[in-house]
Amino acid sequence: MTDPTRWGLMAWQAGWVFTLRSMDLWAKPDGAGEELTRMALEKQKAFTDGMFAAGRAAMAGAGPEAVMAAAARPAHRRVSANLRTLRRNKG
Repeated sequence: MTDPTRWGLMAWQAGWVFTLRSMDLWAKPDGAGEELTRMALEKQKAFTDGMFAAGRAAMAGAGPEAVMAAAARPAHRRVSANLRTLRRNKG
């Protein structure tokens, strides 16, 4: 993910996911604890997956840009999937 526009897209998508999830939590506070726990675990998994992917890329001799892209890929996939799900549930 070396293209700056992809980083911008990921940041934009993450902002929308945060906004939509925050609105859901505000509207339905009864299940907020479970949802916040799930969201935290999801982020930890994406971070761990990215860390291992970056390590594999570095050990394979990839350049810094490829290592960085490998590290970001799991988080980017998760953010994109979350946004698709939230849009589908809202529409």
